[in-house]
Amino acid sequence: MKHHATKLTAALSLSLAITSCDNPADQTTDAKVDTQQEVATASATAESYHFDPSSTINFTGSKVTGSQSGSFKTFNGSFKVDAGTPVSGEFTIDMNSITTSKDKLTGHLKNEDFFNVAKFPEATFSVTQFSKTENGYDLSGNLTMVGITNNITFPATVEQTADTINLTSKFDINRQQWGISYPGRKDDLIRDEFVLELDLTAKKSASE
Repeated sequence: MKHHATKLTAALSLSLAITSCDNPADQTTDAKVDTQQEVATASATAESYHFDPSSTINFTGSKVTGSQSGSFKTFNGSFKVDAGTPVSGEFTIDMNSITTSKDKLTGHLKNEDFFNVAKFPEATFSVTQFSKTENGYDLSGNLTMVGITNNITFPATVEQTADTINLTSKFDINRQQWGISYPGRKDDLIRDEFVLELDLTAKKSASE
């Protein structure tokens, strides 16, 4: 009976380990990564839409044993809309505003193992192209983190009213392509992919 109990415990432990090791990035679209591209420009008649405080940028990373979500609390940006179509945009993230539910993890993400916010206090995204698709848009832009710039392309949904534009997207990127290579512990390795979730609401400038 003791032998069977030991086998049952081992099986349950294995089952729990398998359940906990799901990769959240397997459920999202992989962003296409390319070299830095020329930033999109808008015509003189394009209208400016600036981010509303309700906008959010969240992320999820994972290890072999589980996942952890967080967010960037402070960022600003805008889109340019020409004849009802988004054509350009940019935003800047205060990397020191990164937050998770665990203070120790938050501090670790800020140090040189990850985002090194003391040296690189900001991350930026500059739109290089909005491409219309059957389901919305493919959005391309130069993403700069920890001093490295890559162009990424990911699907986005854009909804517009007379004075508001809302862009949502959920996709994953590989941190290694920005030189973030901290592996984690040997028995609890950190996965390379992490998920970014954008919910950006921008409102037409009062002067427009």
